[in-house]
Amino acid sequence: MAEAKNEAKMGEESPESSDSEAENIKQFKVILLGNGATGKTSLAQRFANDQFAQSYKQTIGLDFFMKRITLPGDVEVALQIWDIGGQSIGGKMINNYIYGAHACIMCYDITNVDSFMDLEDWYRLVKKSFKDEKLPMCVLLGNKTDLNHMKVVKDTVAHRFASENSMHEHAVSAKTGDKVQTTFYQVAATLSGVLMPKAEMDSHETVVTAQITGYEQHDSEVEGGQVPEYTHKRQSCVLS
Repeated sequence: MAEAKNEAKMGEESPESSDSEAENIKQFKVILLGNGATGKTSLAQRFANDQFAQSYKQTIGLDFFMKRITLPGDVEVALQIWDIGGQSIGGKMINNYIYGAHACIMCYDITNVDSFMDLEDWYRLVKKSFKDEKLPMCVLLGNKTDLNHMKVVKDTVAHRFASENSMHEHAVSAKTGDKVQTTFYQVAATLSGVLMPKAEMDSHETVVTAQITGYEQHDSEVEGGQVPEYTHKRQSCVLS
């Protein structure tokens, strides 16, 4: 079974062994693009550290995360996650941030239609940054599926955008962790040319527990909060 490897290593290693190990690790640059407040930092934190904070300071410029994982066949992969601030879309450094990426994850908030519509501009930047070179792997990622009842971006619209631009498509929740690990593992597997069986993918799935809130079922001002007697009675009628 594939498993995440800790970045910190115990004990000391010789330079030769470290160099040899580094040569066997596939390293990929994965960038997160999209408007501010779409949850890019939360996604990176959830994947790299399995953490979620209720509030984050807006990312200025960019931030970095790193995680090493093992894919089937003992393929070692190091994912360098570049969390690019949403306001960077008009910055002078944005092309430098994007260029050289092996994968671009285009993030939007499923409850915010503008965050989805603006992906046209983000994707245009990707194509501009790579000019005539081959584009990196691109992923359309809808975040905040825990707010599915507030969803405003239709699946058909998202599917069409992904299909027209040859993007892989995923929907996740950084808050609950649902599908986050499997999405990044799938990205790593695709970049590495490794087949990830469904059972292997499922093994990385986060178990999401539902929170049930207990509400009073009856008004305490009526019948002392007890179920009224008339609700217990059953009546029947006979049709002749």
